[in-house]
Amino acid sequence: MILAKRPEVDRFLARPDAGIRAAVIHGKDRSGVAERAEILCKAITPDLNDPFNVTVLTDSDIDGDEARLEEALTALSMIGGRRLVRVRLGADKASIDKMLAAALKTHGEGGYNPDAMLVIEAGALGRDSALRKAAEAGKASVGIACYEDEAGDIARMTREALATDKVGLTSDALAVFVARLPKERGLMRQEIERLALYVGPGSGRTIDVEELDAHLGVEADASLADAALQAFGGRPAPAQSGLRRALAEGESAVMAVRSASIHLGKLRRINVLQGSGAGAKEAAKAAGVFWKQEAEMLRQARAWRLEELDVVQDSVNTADVATKTTGLPEHLIAERLLLEISARARRLGL
Repeated sequence: MILAKRPEVDRFLARPDAGIRAAVIHGKDRSGVAERAEILCKAITPDLNDPFNVTVLTDSDIDGDEARLEEALTALSMIGGRRLVRVRLGADKASIDKMLAAALKTHGEGGYNPDAMLVIEAGALGRDSALRKAAEAGKASVGIACYEDEAGDIARMTREALATDKVGLTSDALAVFVARLPKERGLMRQEIERLALYVGPGSGRTIDVEELDAHLGVEADASLADAALQAFGGRPAPAQSGLRRALAEGESAVMAVRSASIHLGKLRRINVLQGSGAGAKEAAKAAGVFWKQEAEMLRQARAWRLEELDVVQDSVNTADVATKTTGLPEHLIAERLLLEISARARRLGL
């Protein structure tokens, strides 16, 4: 059976049909998959740490060891209640896909413990996946594909999450906030939590667009620039977080390196202009610094002298070439560059 519409998916996750023995939840958004699986698993067994009723397996646990999955599905509950077998797949491997498909079919037909619920979390499964086909074809199983959230779903999720903390957004501010959120559900949740902390949990406040603009860090298109700002400011953790957020939003490692280069260029221009007699604010404005970042950029420019920037420029150039020619993981190249810059910034006293 296939579940696709949000209302029917939400209804099933909260109150799964007793006749369903297996569910395959899959999609590119792994946070969305995990979130939905968590809801379903808690509906089966409220205590997910119960060693008697819950078995959690990964692809490495069952790769080449079919007996381990069969044992988990065959085991009976020692203290009553429905058993839960949760399988989390981290890789796309054809042999595991076929093995799970066979186990799901057997379990759906009552070949194992009929009171056990099998929940499988997977990445994006193509239509040729044996596991996906088995889940969607079986009468006692369901396949749930997690697609990118629609704007309406994101707005609803935002309203509900903020209401839990007794804060809110005006309709215009909500539209702006939703448009700027990253597409990955886990990152969405993080940004909503950050907004709630900014507004003040339990305060009962509702903020408008103007006040929302004062809340830093939710602009999707500013993630790479913010990562560079944090790196040159000697803050490795925020730099790393900003980079990962940007990559999850669809930005590339090549653009991350380019953002670092642009930031370096602004620092260099401030240095040159001040060396020619320009005032600090005048130099920052001429370098194209956003007014909200002026104080931080001038702080950085005082530490990053031209000779230090020349050294980092070599690292930026090397990273730029590496992301385009070496075949190495691009995100690791960009992340290493930002961490190197952060380390240098700290040595400069930032």
